[in-house]
Order: sequence, then C-alpha cells, then structure tokens
Amino acid sequence: MVVEPRLELPERGLILVSGPSRGGKSAWAEHLAHRWQAPVLYLATGPAAGSDPGWTERVALHQQRRPDGWSAFEVGADLSEQLQALASESAPAPLLLIDSLGTWLAWHLDDTAEQWMARCDQLLQALLVQRGPVVLVVEETGWGVVPATAVGGLFRDRLGALQQVLMRHCHSAWLVVAGRALNLMEHSFPVPPS
Repeated sequence: MVVEPRLELPERGLILVSGPSRGGKSAWAEHLAHRWQAPVLYLATGPAAGSDPGWTERVALHQQRRPDGWSAFEVGADLSEQLQALASESAPAPLLLIDSLGTWLAWHLDDTAEQWMARCDQLLQALLVQRGPVVLVVEETGWGVVPATAVGGLFRDRLGALQQVLMRHCHSAWLVVAGRALNLMEHSFPVPPS
C-alpha cells in the first residue's frame, strides 16, 4: 500500500523541487500543482522546441502531461521580468510552476560575478512578491566528479549557491531521486552558516 505524503500547498510562498536529471522532479512538481484548486501557470525557461531533437522530445513530453486548463509561457532568459509582470496583475493569483532554474541559469552563464549576484537578487525579489504559491524545479548538480570544464564548474557553483539562498525562503522543499520524493523540511536540518 502506498501512503500519500502530507502535501500542504501554501496560499503563497516558495516550494522547491530538486533532484538529478531524469529523477522525476518535473513530474513531482506537476503532481503538487494538480492539487491547487485555482489556475496554474507553467513558466518554461528552456529554449524553444525545435532547437534540438532531444530537447524537442522532452518539451513534447512535458506538454503532453499538462492538463488542458493550465496556461504556459515560454519565458526563456526573461524569468524575472515575467514574474514581475505577473505580480502586478489583478487577476486571481495562479500557482506558478517554474521549470527549471538550471535552464534559466544557462542563459546567463556569461554574466560577471556582479551581474549574476544582481540577477539572483532580482529573481528572489520577484519570487517573494508573488500572490500565490510558486513551485520551483531545480536540478541537482555536482553529485559526482568535478566538472571537466570551467563553465561546467561555474554552472554547478552558481546553481548550488542559488538553491541555498532560495531554501531560506521556502515553505516546503522536496528532493526527488529515482522516482521517489523526499520531504526535506520533515527529514533534514539546516546547515549552520560557515
């Protein structure tokens, strides 16, 4: 018998869903969004379908899983700007499902350290003013060997640091590995600052 975990969605606030590639994090984020009784808005940060055959296949699978009632925007690199626009709308607050922060980060790998910090601050501020819950899908990187390239190391370091900043503001967080979701708020302790 499968026991359904406690899945409380806040009226507003951040919900982090992280995990390795192909571990089930997007499906879990969508499962959480299905529980929301108001509109759901899916914000896709990756490149448009058609840019690469493998990517096109992944995008198609995501689109097939989404209910017809969900809206979707291809925001690409402009996630923060789209979030700021959504925060100022007067319509009922939707649940926002952002998939994913890793593909959003990839758009900005050419940023200097200062530009990246400013971009992260802008993203955090845009997330914190949302009127409904925000489910953030984010990849786990760096679980294995050190990346062979400088840009791979930069991606890993920036994504890991961004996750830690966002976690301090999260209502709930899930780690999805091998098709299993772990509630990080119930089964973990915060790491003390160093």
